[in-house]
Amino acid sequence: MKKAIITGSSSGFGYLSTLTLARNGYKVWATMRDSNGKNSNKKKEFEELAIKENLSITVAELDITNDVSVKELSERIIKEEGNLDILINNAGIMYVGITEAYSLEQVQEQFDTNFFGVIRTSKTFLPLLKKSKDATIINISSLAGRLVFPYFGVYCASKFALEAYSEALSYELKPLGVDVSIIEPGPFPTRLLHSGPKEEDTLTLDTYGDMKTVPSAMLQNFGEFFKSEDAPNPQDIADSILEILHMEKGQRPIRKVTGIDYGTNELNKNISPIQENHIKNNLQMGHLI
Repeated sequence: MKKAIITGSSSGFGYLSTLTLARNGYKVWATMRDSNGKNSNKKKEFEELAIKENLSITVAELDITNDVSVKELSERIIKEEGNLDILINNAGIMYVGITEAYSLEQVQEQFDTNFFGVIRTSKTFLPLLKKSKDATIINISSLAGRLVFPYFGVYCASKFALEAYSEALSYELKPLGVDVSIIEPGPFPTRLLHSGPKEEDTLTLDTYGDMKTVPSAMLQNFGEFFKSEDAPNPQDIADSILEILHMEKGQRPIRKVTGIDYGTNELNKNISPIQENHIKNNLQMGHLI
């Protein structure tokens, strides 16, 4: 039985992915913050479903912005499991607002979850993953890691950074037997769109006049769309994760777009040969592809 860690399992993609993998025979460590507090009901739900459906789910405390929390989980998994096959970096937050009006501290907070959090978990769990016969890291990015969305500037920056880090890892880890894939979701009706705080730099915000109301109007439009019959199903992300895991080792894609793509598939298709040529010919490192 392959063993997987999923971050941010209390809701959205992480919650659905936990159930999807567990129902397909994986041992899942469903991690979340405050599992004995605000997320205690979700922990109880997973534990009851595990008993009812005979699923292998262990709910564990994890704050990916905290070095100690990540280390403690690693030590627990080493003690209880001894090995690990899959790391799914799903936890994330989204800041939507006037980009200039976010304080430096807020930008750092956005990056600490979406980017540095992935680095923390990757560095911590890669020693275990390298021992697996078929290890996979799947990082949940976004179309906003390839396309720029006005008023999503801070979020986009964190996801662009995640994309670069993930792709570099995919090359470097391939000879070591670890596959790295990026899933790029389009807009989905999860809590993520409303997960971030308001802009703290109110003096700057006021210089935008009526334009400062545009971000909230965008969120409202997305909210109305998510209520329509055309709204995408978040289960599609969990299904994409499972699809990648079921692929043959070494054949998993670097990127997979899921949901409304806004042209991202075409962008990836056009950039891929340039990147591949760069690795093969400019750098003479074709063995990493």
